[in-house]
Amino acid sequence: MNNEGIDNQNLKEKTAQGLFWAFLSSGGIQLLNLVIGIFLARLLSPGEYGIVGMLAIFTLLANNLQESGFGVALVNIKDIKHNDYNSVFWFNVGMSLLLYLILFFCAPLIADFFHQPCLVPLSRFVFLGFIIASLCISPNAMLVRALKMKEKAITSLAALVISGTVGVVMAFKGFSYWSLATQQVLYNVVICFGRYYYTRWCPTLKVDFTPVKQMFTFSYKVLITAVLTTINNNVLTVIFGRLFPAQAVGNFTQANKWNTMANQLVTNTVAQVAQPVLTRVNDEKERQRRVFGKMLRFTAFLSFPAMFGLALVAPQLILVAIGDKWIDSIPLLQILCVSGAFIPIYTVYQNLFLSRGKSDTYMWLSIGQIAIMLTAVLTSHTLGFTAMVAAFAGVNILWLLAWQVFASRLIGYRFMSMLRDLLPFMVIALAVMAVTYFVTLPISNIYLLLVVRIIIAALLYALIMKLLKARIFEECIEFIRSRKSNHQHNTLKENER
Repeated sequence: MNNEGIDNQNLKEKTAQGLFWAFLSSGGIQLLNLVIGIFLARLLSPGEYGIVGMLAIFTLLANNLQESGFGVALVNIKDIKHNDYNSVFWFNVGMSLLLYLILFFCAPLIADFFHQPCLVPLSRFVFLGFIIASLCISPNAMLVRALKMKEKAITSLAALVISGTVGVVMAFKGFSYWSLATQQVLYNVVICFGRYYYTRWCPTLKVDFTPVKQMFTFSYKVLITAVLTTINNNVLTVIFGRLFPAQAVGNFTQANKWNTMANQLVTNTVAQVAQPVLTRVNDEKERQRRVFGKMLRFTAFLSFPAMFGLALVAPQLILVAIGDKWIDSIPLLQILCVSGAFIPIYTVYQNLFLSRGKSDTYMWLSIGQIAIMLTAVLTSHTLGFTAMVAAFAGVNILWLLAWQVFASRLIGYRFMSMLRDLLPFMVIALAVMAVTYFVTLPISNIYLLLVVRIIIAALLYALIMKLLKARIFEECIEFIRSRKSNHQHNTLKENER
């Protein structure tokens, strides 16, 4: 086998291993989020969720600013040195401290904007989380570069178990929205410990900001894009928080939380692998185009059935899991699920541009998206709460076409190629959910209906993939079998010893 063949095989194996552990991590995280979220939603009211939800955009924007795109830049550097990590570490820490001081004194203004005096002490506590997060951006880049998804998975799961347990206990003891705030901050603390444990990296006091200056041309565009993406994803919470009572914000926050849990299962699986893998093949356009197309197919294979399936069972799932006090969040969740199916696909496109150093294109595409989205949402304001959510979802779906236009120019990935890679999975997923819906209409028991719909949809989708001999499906089955075979082989060797 020639060197290129060896390299192809190694990259394929590393990508498969990375996707496997990333999927386990995302799956475990979302499952734990589901369990913890059910307990918290039953213990807390929509209004209490709404209070913390109002702060989400400020926390996320501060995280974007203190990270400043350097985490992505570190992954893109070919020959990286300790000084690169160290420079980014001290820059992030300094920036996070500055931002915390600004937001600390702006807390009364935030409380006045939302007409919620309790946000003054709450926001000052919640904002501590991004200072802690700034400490582990460099170690996280090390883990991503090395495709150490197993270590990231263990860290994330441990952080969620510890912080979620504390949050639930506090909610049970009557700490109200403080339980959600504590959960957020504690999660960052545990994540930070885990990343340092697995990298064994330590910053040094010899500070040289030359690498930061060299990365700035690339990273500032990533920063602007991250800020705009955060605004795009959270602008409805801000608008609703200003125009509607906390209960309405809480219903939207709850719907968006379930939507995010589902689409992040796929998004995080792909995102943790996409950029480092695409970066390794960015010198070979044809090869990168093949890798990109395969990543899109894998993403569509998972995303469309997951999100359309959630929309199908949303009424039963919400009522069974968290009760009828959240019934108003159901139609919002169903709308968000439709656009949520495309969020993981966006991630693949975004990582393609980042892998080729095109942070400027990445930035301008995001600027266009946020401008059109804001226009659509504000224009639909007179039509009501649900119409604003629908406008938001519609723009997020249609704007994928803009990303495709530039991807075609960048690597020659044509529009028809995108349709061939995405459309079959979308159509099959829609057909499966439609059949499942009509077949299960006679079932009146809500618990039985939920279980039966999940089982029928999953089995029917898998059966169609099998009958059509979908390559992605076959490769997933083959990979699972190979892992099982390897595990049995290793167990046998251990027994022989």
